[in-house]
Amino acid sequence: MDVILDVDTGVDDALALLLALRAPDVNVRAITCVDGNVDVDSVVTNTLAVLDAARAPQIPVARGCPQPLAAERIHAQQVHGCDGLGGVRLADPGREPVEAHAVEVLRRTLLDSAKPLTVVTLAPLTNVAVLLTCYPELADRIDRMVVMGGSAGFGGNDSVAAEFNLLHDPEAADIVFRSGVPITMYGLDAFYEVTVDTETAHGLSGSTDPAGALAGSLLLAQAQRFATREVTIGDAGAVAAAIWPEHIDTDPHHVRIELHGAHTRGSTVVDQRARRGILAGRASGAHNARVVWSVDEAALRETFLTAVSRHAQPVSTVA
Repeated sequence: MDVILDVDTGVDDALALLLALRAPDVNVRAITCVDGNVDVDSVVTNTLAVLDAARAPQIPVARGCPQPLAAERIHAQQVHGCDGLGGVRLADPGREPVEAHAVEVLRRTLLDSAKPLTVVTLAPLTNVAVLLTCYPELADRIDRMVVMGGSAGFGGNDSVAAEFNLLHDPEAADIVFRSGVPITMYGLDAFYEVTVDTETAHGLSGSTDPAGALAGSLLLAQAQRFATREVTIGDAGAVAAAIWPEHIDTDPHHVRIELHGAHTRGSTVVDQRARRGILAGRASGAHNARVVWSVDEAALRETFLTAVSRHAQPVSTVA
């Protein structure tokens, strides 16, 4: 599977990158960066440093939009730390981003592909909204878009009603959800379900494989930050859902983004009437997204752990 990743690399984006890099039969064609968990320049640096630490092949990494289309910028240092990586120290990256803007890299990568690509967005949707506004014909070059964002029944995390990625840039989210691109919405209903315990994370952190060791260190950093024994893999779950859709339960819905509510701006308004067997007097619109309602958490956890540690070698000992 050929994929493009759009990221705002904090801790769970880093986990998602490691999964995408190590999952079998996945080819990461490009990585685009956007303002979100931290500022876009920090996102670029974090992304490059994660690729270096994991000894990843050369993949185009592009700097994208430095702020939302219309909203005030918000960041998530309270979740990811000031550096975005939870205090996990990585060496300064030895690779550089490409010179082209992220939107141009998205355009070129989609056009250069022999077939439509999967786009996995783990961040505010600013880059993708600009792409689809400037080049609406490229919607046909996207086979599907897996969006880590929104919530159908969970509520919010950054506000009482809204999930962080969509609250960061509601106008961009509105453009994307109205674009006609096939969307799978991996929101908060699934986001917190797939977890790794600290014992397993300790085992990963001692891996001889750099990707596995980094994944373990990131998980342990979050366990310490939130004083918990179970840590969500977060955005990595969306990547896992894109690769192994047999482990997720989805239903089609009409989804709109609330742009004006004093307490609900950035929330996803999901028409659930058909799912609940309610006959509506007037339909709210055609289905524009498949909403992930639940996941096989054990299966996704196992696929994540297997992928990020699959190149580890046993540590030799001398008797």
